[in-house]
Amino acid sequence: MIRPYEEKDLARIKEITAVCFDGVSIDRNIEERFGRVGDRDWLWRKLRHIDDDVSGERARGVFVWEENGRVGGYVTTRIDRESKIGGIPNIAVDPDLQGRGIGRHLLEHAIDFMRSEGMECAKIETLAQNPIGSHLYPDVGFEEVAHQIHYVMRLQKDAQ
Repeated sequence: MIRPYEEKDLARIKEITAVCFDGVSIDRNIEERFGRVGDRDWLWRKLRHIDDDVSGERARGVFVWEENGRVGGYVTTRIDRESKIGGIPNIAVDPDLQGRGIGRHLLEHAIDFMRSEGMECAKIETLAQNPIGSHLYPDVGFEEVAHQIHYVMRLQKDAQ
């Protein structure tokens, strides 16, 4: 079942994030190419995004899938009342539960939430290397509008 996020869910959401975003994260790609940056790994940076998603008023746009008393997935949203474009910065489902439509249910719930908040469009991003998102998002109704390329360079030549 889908329910609103509660503070007690944070550790489990981070656990799911660590597993699901390994291999499909820009920060992970940076680390693979350049090594650790600033003595922090990709996961530390990704989990900061989750902290931001659940902070303050934003937390009311975070929803979890709970099954048998355990969080098995989540979706986070961003509401931009001025632009009328809502966003889904993060969505993940425990690999043990994938393939059962949970991600689709979470996406549809997030879309309904954004619609109820007056958004006129919803946007979501994925990497080409993410086969799940590349298939699921168009299947739910999202349309591709752009390709983006991320470039990175080391600024400190002696940094490893």
